[in-house]
Amino acid sequence: MRAARRWGHRLPPVVWDSLLPALLLLHIMTTHAPQELPVALGLTAAIALPLVWRRRAPLTTFGAVAAAAFVQWLMDVQLPADIALLVALYTVAAHSGRRGTLVAGAIVESGALLACLRWATEGAFLTPFVAVTAMVVAAAVLGANVRTTRAYLAALEERAARLEQQQDQQARLAVAEERTRITREMHDIVTHNLSVMVALTDAAVYAQHRSPAKATTAMLQISETGRQALTDMRRSLGILRTDEPDTERHPLPGIAQLAALADQMCAAGLPTRVEVQGGHTHIPATAQLTVYRLVQEALTNTLKHTPIGTHARVRVLCSTETVTVDVTDSGPLPPLPGATPSGHGIPSMRERAAAYGGTLQAGPLPGGGWRVHTRLDLGSSGAASA
Repeated sequence: MRAARRWGHRLPPVVWDSLLPALLLLHIMTTHAPQELPVALGLTAAIALPLVWRRRAPLTTFGAVAAAAFVQWLMDVQLPADIALLVALYTVAAHSGRRGTLVAGAIVESGALLACLRWATEGAFLTPFVAVTAMVVAAAVLGANVRTTRAYLAALEERAARLEQQQDQQARLAVAEERTRITREMHDIVTHNLSVMVALTDAAVYAQHRSPAKATTAMLQISETGRQALTDMRRSLGILRTDEPDTERHPLPGIAQLAALADQMCAAGLPTRVEVQGGHTHIPATAQLTVYRLVQEALTNTLKHTPIGTHARVRVLCSTETVTVDVTDSGPLPPLPGATPSGHGIPSMRERAAAYGGTLQAGPLPGGGWRVHTRLDLGSSGAASA
């Protein structure tokens, strides 16, 4: 049976559509007398042969079959080829709309009524008429069910294709968001650590002859800063590795590491003071990372764009629902040429703040210096956004 089905699916539809006309013609040729054969064969061919094109033109095929059947009725010739009317009606119901099906069904039912009136035996009209009507209704209903099933399957396929497209779009968006996040992390890590290492290198070069001990200290701090940069990059990229155990991953920096960040900036030549008010143990790790990166980027900009002797101050106010970050420096007024931070630093900070429903304010102070201020929302809306 499976082999027969596979063989049957390989045949084109026109072969199956030609099978019924061929059987009807063969039946006429083997059952009718020679004197009746030309008329019966011609009428059978006129009624049955249009079924070969029933899939391509259902309405045209039905019209041809109905016209040939009407000619048959006028000539008062009974033929088994009338079954082609039911096949044509089924095809119209399966491929056309409701209106076409109703019109075709009415035509076939009218033909059934005329046939029963002419060819039914006297006193036995009702039984054949009901039987023929039942076949007409069955053909129309079967075709309509096939059309409905086909439309339902097409809708399911379209929906599946649409869902697959949406999933592909969501996957591409997720990849783009992850790429943006990694780019932002790499920018903050590389910019900060390289700026510190450049400042320490300049200090070591300046002090190598006058104070070798200070130059050695600066070089050691450069080495430590480089290792810290490698650690940060390994931590940020580690989430992309599925084969790395959780125990080998480094914890994310947070508010508790701001003091070490301030010491690092002091060693690079930017005296920095950090004040943390309120407990921060309840703050999520991702929010603490955001605070750390905001402070790190602000201090890095100050280190790069302000002259020697500038001081920086970091204030972090923690509450149950919010975290306020304020970073100021004592830069000159008006700002030096190129003192306004440019590039991806401030946009990156704005993106980090926006993830927690905050807005970043960055600009010069009236009395000189630069200020970066933001407020993160730890409530439901801010956490959902993050």
